[in-house]
This record gives sequence, structure tokens and C-alpha cells, in this order.
Amino acid sequence: MAPTRPTTDARAIVEPSGSDTEFVFFSGKGGVGKSTVSCATATWLADNDYNTLLVTTDPAPNLSDIFGQEIGHEVTEIEDIDNLSAIEIDPDQAAEDYRQETIEPMRELLDDEQIQAVEEQLNSPCVEEIAAFDNFVDFMDSPEYDVVVFDTAPTGHTIRLMELPSDWNAELEKGGSTCIGPAASMEDRKQDYEHAIETLQDSEQTSFAFVGKPEDSSIDEIQRSASDLGDLGIESQLLIINGYLPESVCEDPFFNGKRADEQAVIERAESEFDADAMATYPLQPGEIAGLDLLADVGGVLYDGDDATVEVGSVPNGAAETSVDFDSLTDPDAVAEKLQPVDGETRYLFFTGKGGVGKSTIAATSATKLAEAGYETLVVTTDPAAHLEDIFGEPVGHEPTSVSQANLDAARIDQEKALDEYRQQVLDHVTEMYAEKEDTRIDVEAAIANVEEELESPCAEEMAALEKFVGYFEEDGYDIVVFDTAPTGHTLRLLELPSDWKGFMDLGSLTKGAAPATGDQYDTVIETMQDPDKSSFAFVMSPEYTPMMEAYRAAKDLHDQVGIETAFVVANYLLPEAYGDNAFFANRRAQQQQYLGEIQDRFETPLMGAPLRQDEPIGLDELSAFGDAVTGLDALGEQAAEVPQQ
Repeated sequence: MAPTRPTTDARAIVEPSGSDTEFVFFSGKGGVGKSTVSCATATWLADNDYNTLLVTTDPAPNLSDIFGQEIGHEVTEIEDIDNLSAIEIDPDQAAEDYRQETIEPMRELLDDEQIQAVEEQLNSPCVEEIAAFDNFVDFMDSPEYDVVVFDTAPTGHTIRLMELPSDWNAELEKGGSTCIGPAASMEDRKQDYEHAIETLQDSEQTSFAFVGKPEDSSIDEIQRSASDLGDLGIESQLLIINGYLPESVCEDPFFNGKRADEQAVIERAESEFDADAMATYPLQPGEIAGLDLLADVGGVLYDGDDATVEVGSVPNGAAETSVDFDSLTDPDAVAEKLQPVDGETRYLFFTGKGGVGKSTIAATSATKLAEAGYETLVVTTDPAAHLEDIFGEPVGHEPTSVSQANLDAARIDQEKALDEYRQQVLDHVTEMYAEKEDTRIDVEAAIANVEEELESPCAEEMAALEKFVGYFEEDGYDIVVFDTAPTGHTLRLLELPSDWKGFMDLGSLTKGAAPATGDQYDTVIETMQDPDKSSFAFVMSPEYTPMMEAYRAAKDLHDQVGIETAFVVANYLLPEAYGDNAFFANRRAQQQQYLGEIQDRFETPLMGAPLRQDEPIGLDELSAFGDAVTGLDALGEQAAEVPQQ
């Protein structure tokens, strides 16, 4: 299939047109092929005689795998390609460098207690984002390159952080603080940040592209991200839909149906997405690596070539390869992680990157648990709120029944949560100043300052956090299932030292201004750390990037917050009954390889879920899917033996 729109549009977007260095940013969730497209674009540019630098800040970088050579944290020339260099920025190292660069100049000026306070402040999860942005800024002044290609673009959240505070000079003069350290520490970078943001907003010098899969949820997520960037004056110019099923390999009704659905999504994206160009690239029988395949991707996207799908020979044993669900899923081991212990409420968290099917897995598990007799609440913090589509019934901001005994559902409406949080904070601050009765305080100015801080992206995160904390106080539920569990980033906000609880951007909102108390936060963390009360499950597809991002997130939860992973879910496993050809034999062999790696890396019970032609919709389909996936149909008997609340 040729790209949906003329490739000359895509070529014009990424190809430099002036004498100054130009920048191409690729954004997208893990597992959509963003790194592949970035590498192919950089290779195509280098082959067209542009001196090119490829930069990634992806926490699970695979540039080395794609190019077949070690790259790492230093700029490295790519072998066998003239004009191309690359670097894999280590986000942990970048964050540590940022902390040290901030603290070192202060050591001779501050005492040990003050230094400790700054160090605690610099443990804010926002520091990783700013450290990554710092690296972007450094490479945005690279006159030796014609073009710099960024794999993993700065998000709207990061850019909004860099725009705070709006009045830099006033903040620096009063020595204020931010969620990324003392404001004075950013003085030297002020002009660099402002220049970087201006460059991002300049469509003549910067191109911004999204990469996604041919799935409605992927397009929904891209549209939200593009809208956020649009609000910041950054235009989305290119959409690349990667990994559609080639027509030639869809030889049965199952995969013909999947392909038809994908083509409908591509047509929808073409009509709805506001960009100058759109291009597509097909799914390959294996992972894209090596210069030949990269050249194929670049030729399709930017030269209008027809895509090559070389199936090749079937790996030894691949023809007999299939997934044994009975050996993959241990119903008893999984059930143990799902059920309440000693009548205590069990909190069950399903987390994973967008597009891995975690909402379906969460809803399926909640349905089976409710059938087993447990009073169950399923909550989504996903902005797309897929629960409503999955259950086929309205799901609101507050818990409501979804027409099944023992089962309620709710979705956290981000805007409502933020409005509630803002009002709580402003009421609290107003009351706090009223009690002081200090005529020296300009109360109106102070409240105006708080209102400005509440426009920060950190306020959105704190609002979601407050709502999340509230669900630990919901009465009457044996089990609360969270779809899109809080990330390590969010949990580290909970873990900030007690003096900084509720800390936001400019330092005026300290512990007393947060609606929740430090004790509430501590209790929630302790509950999530207790394996008898909480279970964290990572959902992923058996591919390199989703697996590595889940592994890194699980390690962060363990190292930073003390939370163990209870089990993992391998989703979208190719069914044995369909796809009887070499293309899918190769895909199955690849899945088997990563299933083995998943089991080796996580060393926890694994639940396997097959690829379906259609996602399960409605309680009957969710129940049947749960029987096939989890084996939890046996939970009814086990539940009768467990004390209920």
C-alpha cells in the first residue's frame, strides 16, 4: 500500500530548506516503531548528503540494535553511513548530572542542612524531564549539523515546566523555588530555554512528527498530544502510521478482518488529523534492523517507493511454534495476587504504555472478580476513558453500577479533578491568610500567585494524585482495580519528604496548602508496598520496546518506592488457528523469544492474552474472555472461602 498522502509532503517536512541547522522531532508511545522511523529518517537524510545527528532520550534505547553497533551516551559515528552520527542519552545519568551541576555552586554558600533540603528538592520526578530537556537544548545549538533528528520529543508537560515561572526576574530576585530546584539555579539557562522554546515554535526550523499504530486508541492519544502542543504554539506537521497488516499475508477471515479495521483507522486519521502530511509503513515479519530495511522504510516514507515485505525462510521450528496458554498462565498463582487477604481491601493496579490493552485487561479482571462475589470497583485514570466503550455503558466521574452485581466503575475526569483541586487549594490558602490577620501581607497578590501556580502541569498531576488517594478511603469494596496505575513519576511525588508534601512550582504552596495530609500519603504508600493489600501488574505486548519499558518501570517502582511487581500480562499473542503462513510463523517465533525474556526478566506469574479480531465489548464478552485468559472462572469457589468485608 502506498502512503495515504503524497510522499513529497513528508519529504518536504523533514528535508532541510535553509542554511541554519534544522530539527525533526518524532513523538509516540513505546512500541509503535518511533525509534525505527527516527533511524530510517536519519539514514535517509544522511544518504541524501545532509550531515545528520540522531539523538534519543528513550529510557529503553534500541538504536544500537537497529544499527548493529554500540552507540551509548557519547556521540558516535554510524558505521557504513557517511554523514550520520548518533547518541543514546542515558536519562538517569542526565538527571544526576543536572543535580550535581545545580548543587556544586551552592556548597560553599549553604550549610549542610540547606544543602540537604536542596538535594531532597532535586529528587522531584520533574528533574528527569528537565534534565532531558537540558540535553535537547544543548543539541539545538549544533551548527556542524544540517539536521538533528530527535527520537522522543519533549512533551507538552515538559515545555510547560520550562515556561514557568512566567515572571522569571521577579522570581529570581526573591530567591524562590521550583519543583526542579531553586529558581536561581536556572538563571544561567533562562535564555537557552527561551531560545529552545522559540525554535520549537518555529515551523520553518522545526518539524514535529507523530508515529502511531493503526488503532483508534493510538490515534486518539496522538490527537490529545497534538492538541496539547498546539496550545503551546507547536504545530504537528507529519503523521506516520506504522505496522499495518500487508494485504498479501492476510489469507483468512480473521486477519482479513483485522486488516479491514486497520484500513478504517488509516482513513479516519487521514480525514481527522490536522497535519500537512501522512504516510504509512507495513508490518514486517520480524523487527526492523540493518541498513537495507532502514533504507526501505525511508524510501517508502520520503521517496514514494513501494514497501518491500520479505518473508524469507521460516526459522527452524517456527512452523510448530505456538503459545501454550495452559503453561503460560498459572490460575492459582494469578488468583492469589488478585484476592483480598483477611478481609482487607485489595488494590489491583494494571499499568503499561498506551496501546497495550491494559483497559481491556483491567475490565476483564474486574468482571471476573465481581462474578466471584467480590464487591469490585474499577477506576480508570486514562484520559481516553476506554472503560465506557468496553462496558458499553456510561462511566462517570463518581462510581456507578455497570449493570452487574458487585461491579461499579468510575473514570477520573482530569478537568473536574483539577477544578476540584484548585478550589480546595484556594479555599485552604484563603482561610490560612484570613487566620493570620497580618496586614503586611498583600492577600490578593498572594492568592493571585497561587492561582498562577495552579496553571502548572504539576497542578494537574497533584490533582490526579489527590483523586487517586481518595479511592483508598472508599468504603464497601473488597477490590479496587485501577486502569493506568500511577507511574513511578507520580509515586515519587507521594514520596517527597514530609516538608515538601504538596510542594508545587514556586514554593509558596508548601505542605499546608495540599488538600491531603502527609499522613494520608504515607498510608497510601504503605498500602501499595504491602503485597497482601496491593498488586501491581504490567501489561505489554511481547516486543522489545514495550517489554523493556515495562521492565524499567517495574525496576523504578522497586528501587524508588519499594513496590514489587505481582504478575505480568503478555497481550496480543498470535492465535494458533489463524495466519498459517511464513509471515506469521516468523512473527510467532519472535513472540516466543520475547515471552522467554519476559519470564526471565520479571520472574513473576505471567498471564497470556490472545490477539482477538475485535476487542471484547460488554459483560458477556468480557466474562468469556476472562475465562480464556485468566482461568479465573475458578475464583467463585475460592472466594467463598475468603472472609468478605
